Amino acid sequence: MKPAAFEYARPKDWSDALQLVADGARPGTGTQSLGPLLNLRLAQPETIADLRHLPDYAGVTVAGDVLRIGAGTTHAAIEDGIVPGRVGAIMAAVARRIAYRPVRNRGTIGGSLAHADPAADWVAVLPALGGTAIALGPKGERRIPLAGFVLGIFETALAEGELLRAVEVPVLPESARWGHWKFCRKVGEFSKATACLLRVEDAAPRAVLAALDGPPLVIEDARALVADPTGEAARVVGEVEGLTPWRSAVAQAALRHAVEAAT
Repeated sequence: MKPAAFEYARPKDWSDALQLVADGARPGTGTQSLGPLLNLRLAQPETIADLRHLPDYAGVTVAGDVLRIGAGTTHAAIEDGIVPGRVGAIMAAVARRIAYRPVRNRGTIGGSLAHADPAADWVAVLPALGGTAIALGPKGERRIPLAGFVLGIFETALAEGELLRAVEVPVLPESARWGHWKFCRKVGEFSKATACLLRVEDAAPRAVLAALDGPPLVIEDARALVADPTGEAARVVGEVEGLTPWRSAVAQAALRHAVEAAT
């Protein structure tokens, strides 16, 4: 099947992009999620606004103890080391396991977040890193903690008319410990359960359990999980409704593996 006809627009700046969206245009960058929806005619926008060429939409800057990553930064650029330091090493390891290299060459960190597929990698990883979404709307920029950014399947905290401009992540010390584990039936497939755990000295460990057909479960204080991975994983997963026995078992395994990797 082929997409329904649509107009192509290339905004010259952010104000132009916001106006196009206000007029009903569908924003697009790598279109690795939007493309299949177009081909299946599940999405039939009259206009697609190509955001790839906007100023500062891609790339990484460092300001003090914060890394700002443009929403248009591709998974491949992250895999290849565009993000510096300990955060960069963590994100590169995650990026190289996203789908396949041709997908990573076009898919973007912002597009993945804004699409809000529960099984997407950045949906789990960025809340674990303590990240913040930078949304741009008619009234200017708005900061949204990524722990509460994804509200449900394909649903985010972005307001009508807003665009995801960037994400910010705190700089981590080299001593920071990280655990990440996801279960895929085959290479390149979406995860059936993903868990992350970040341990930084003098701070409570933070964990995330995701890819369970809903918003990620963020555990801001995961000391109990670190102390008793088996028992606490069983308790946490037991509170998630609607899981089949095998999915529950995989989710518990994800949490245990994340703790093991971080310790």
